Amino acid sequence: MTRTLQSAQSNEAVKRPGRWLALSVLVLAVLLVAVDATVLGLATPYISEDLAPSGTQLLWIGDVYSFVIAGLLVSMGSLGDRIGRKRILLIGATAFGAISVLNAYATTPELMIVARALLGVAGATLMPATLALIRNLFHDPRERSLAVGIWGAAASAGAAVGPVVGGFLLEHFWWGSVFLINLPVMAVLVVVGVKLLPESRNPNPGPWDLLSVTLSLVGMVGVVYAVKEAAAHGFAWATLAAGLLGAAALYGFVRRQLTMPVPLLDMRLFRNRGFSGAVLADLLTILGLSGLVFFLSQYLQLVQGRGPFEAGLAELPAAIGAVVAGLLAGRAARRFSVRAVVSGGLAAVGLALAALTVVGQNTAYPLLGAVLLVVGVGAGFSFTVTADVILSGVPGEQAGAASAVSETAYELGAALGIAVLGSIVTGVYRDFTGPDGTPAAAHESLGGAVEAASALPAHTAEALLDAARQAFVDGLTLAAGVGAAVLLAAAVASWFLLRGQRLEDGVEHP
Repeated sequence: MTRTLQSAQSNEAVKRPGRWLALSVLVLAVLLVAVDATVLGLATPYISEDLAPSGTQLLWIGDVYSFVIAGLLVSMGSLGDRIGRKRILLIGATAFGAISVLNAYATTPELMIVARALLGVAGATLMPATLALIRNLFHDPRERSLAVGIWGAAASAGAAVGPVVGGFLLEHFWWGSVFLINLPVMAVLVVVGVKLLPESRNPNPGPWDLLSVTLSLVGMVGVVYAVKEAAAHGFAWATLAAGLLGAAALYGFVRRQLTMPVPLLDMRLFRNRGFSGAVLADLLTILGLSGLVFFLSQYLQLVQGRGPFEAGLAELPAAIGAVVAGLLAGRAARRFSVRAVVSGGLAAVGLALAALTVVGQNTAYPLLGAVLLVVGVGAGFSFTVTADVILSGVPGEQAGAASAVSETAYELGAALGIAVLGSIVTGVYRDFTGPDGTPAAAHESLGGAVEAASALPAHTAEALLDAARQAFVDGLTLAAGVGAAVLLAAAVASWFLLRGQRLEDGVEHP
């Protein structure tokens, strides 16, 4: 009896007062990033009309953020471990808000691409810091599972709030306003975060190695750029050179980490099969989803003729499903198993994507809504449990670097998904045959076709739009099939890699 009482008192001692209020601040940071990612898809048709980017520039606007953030996440996660996760979170949030203004007032495609890249630099500081702070705020594994679920639910809520609020703004203001919604969120985060968030860092951090930072950035950007260009235009000497440079830089990064006394990223983490399996599951899941998500808003608006606000509401089922699943994921993984929940979630998403291969220009919303709901539920279960596995598998002092690996997989998957699946959509679309007089700009993007049609006679414009929309849908269904295959393969891989993996039950003592 005495031992039980002592254990209960000890458990309460490691439960930091105010931890749930602190979590609410971290939720704001997640919302900041999630809202920004989702509103871009809705704003794409308006950006296409106003800035007139080429098809390639439009893809760069969509994925350069992911390129940069993927290249810097590990470095920024490690920097947070060294200088303080609270400090880097608040600095990053302030920069994120300021650079959002530059995005809002971009006047050329080139400036928009640069602004998105700078936003990636700021964004790289946010996500690893939020997860690392959760790791050090919650030492009770069951509480941490719930906190991670809330964190994931916030990302999903941002995915819901972004299109709805963004759609409202797009119907009443210019497209740049969708980026300015970051400012009030950033202001609240910084003001409240200064008061509520505890500082945490690695007590023996070692130096922040700039050569490792450079190798990581060059390696990730080089490899992802090569994949993107090869998917869009086939192999060329410049593409091959970029890929080889990136691969060489990543090889140098790994070798350097293995020889450093205190590396930016401890490569021994990957010897843990559960850790590696969770990272791989995240990467493949986002790869299969992201390209389709990027083009889905265009489908709802430019193919089915919905307004931005209506399109945002149409995407709500995915966010609702992900919020509910995220809150239940930890309990489900303990009752059944980690691999059952992750693999089942991935298989559900894969089957939902397979259902999208039958959509047409006039597909009724109930099918689309059901698919989005299943996608949200499956992704919510999978992402929440894999994030918990990754956080639980490392010491608290390495939480920033480990969280960064998780987020790097996410962002790398997003970049590769937009590059590969987006290039499939774009490649199929460009080959459509329009009526006589179809301008070349109509073949660059569906937004370009809509813009070009406005200057043509009614009969010609109708024929052009019908051909362009059908080509876009053909590309979308082909990409959906590829995405489904990737997700089902990820489900099988997770079943084997996560064998025997369990979420912790015992309370940690920091």
